[in-house]
Amino acid sequence: MAGDLTVADCLPASIPDERTLDEVMSRPSSGLIESIARGTGDLLVLGAGGKMGPTVARMAGRAFEAAGREGRVIAVSRFSDPPARAGLEAAGVTTLAGDLLEPGFLRELPDAPDMVFMAGRKFGSTGAEHLTWVMNAHLPGLVARRFREARCVVFSTAAVYPFVPTDGAGADEGVEPTPVGEYAQSCLARERMFEYAAQRWGTPSALIRLSYALDLRYGVLHDVGVSVRDGQPVNVGMSTASVIWQGDACDLILRTLEHTSAPPLTLNVSGLEPIRIRDVAVTMGELLDVEPEFEGTESDSALFVDCRRMAKLVGEPMTPLATVLGWTADWLRAGGRTLDKPTHFEVRDGKF
Repeated sequence: MAGDLTVADCLPASIPDERTLDEVMSRPSSGLIESIARGTGDLLVLGAGGKMGPTVARMAGRAFEAAGREGRVIAVSRFSDPPARAGLEAAGVTTLAGDLLEPGFLRELPDAPDMVFMAGRKFGSTGAEHLTWVMNAHLPGLVARRFREARCVVFSTAAVYPFVPTDGAGADEGVEPTPVGEYAQSCLARERMFEYAAQRWGTPSALIRLSYALDLRYGVLHDVGVSVRDGQPVNVGMSTASVIWQGDACDLILRTLEHTSAPPLTLNVSGLEPIRIRDVAVTMGELLDVEPEFEGTESDSALFVDCRRMAKLVGEPMTPLATVLGWTADWLRAGGRTLDKPTHFEVRDGKF
């Protein structure tokens, strides 16, 4: 069984259904299995019911099994989607349902030496800014205090960076955060809460500035592909972006548990080469046999990141972008399910 789990390059030509998609995305690499084997005890995944949470929990569970590590992967969420919870339980992941903002529920969660914090809010931030701030700033402070003894991997976003010239390498971790809009500002606040925990209690953390994970049901490639398929113009104002297959993102992020530190490690996670939105649309058009339409003017600045620190510290993405493009085109052509959560990659004013 372990051999099957470690073959990262055995990728299918196409992904016909969600069961196959979830299986492919949650395959841990041999590097992750080795990393997990060096840890001990339980792993808590807080906010495991969102877009990426089920993949993180499934992958961690498979890595625990392959590594022979004693302990549980415990997925925590409100689980407003019961099938998502059932799927995790069927995969051997322990689930706990509740509201992390409720003091009693947070207090009664089991202690664990490792914790991945994924709870947060992005979509629909505009018009409900109070919810954005309570989830992205207030809750992280509560969690950082509650799990101050754990190794904490904290999902953040590349949106905390300023736009950088498109003829450069992207924003690296040394670029001063200049968040535009309340969503990005609240995400920087999330980071500051764990920085405080590191200073106050020595909590070892890693702050993951993720840029656009790709699932076939959502993501930048999905959004561009839907526009091309449906004859809608693709906005090229944000001409450049950094993207990564969700399975690769989860694998590399889980490996950062070994690299948590106080002060926290800050790490960009995405593809090593940025994409050009116009080029993606043209390729999607060829795959879908549709001539793409465009709107907007390509800017000479964009929000994208330099991931060379990631490559040196935990590894490089394993899934070629061309493969994900092909999978996405097939999925859209077949009418595969969408999560109806657009990335708003084209937004330049911070209002998501």
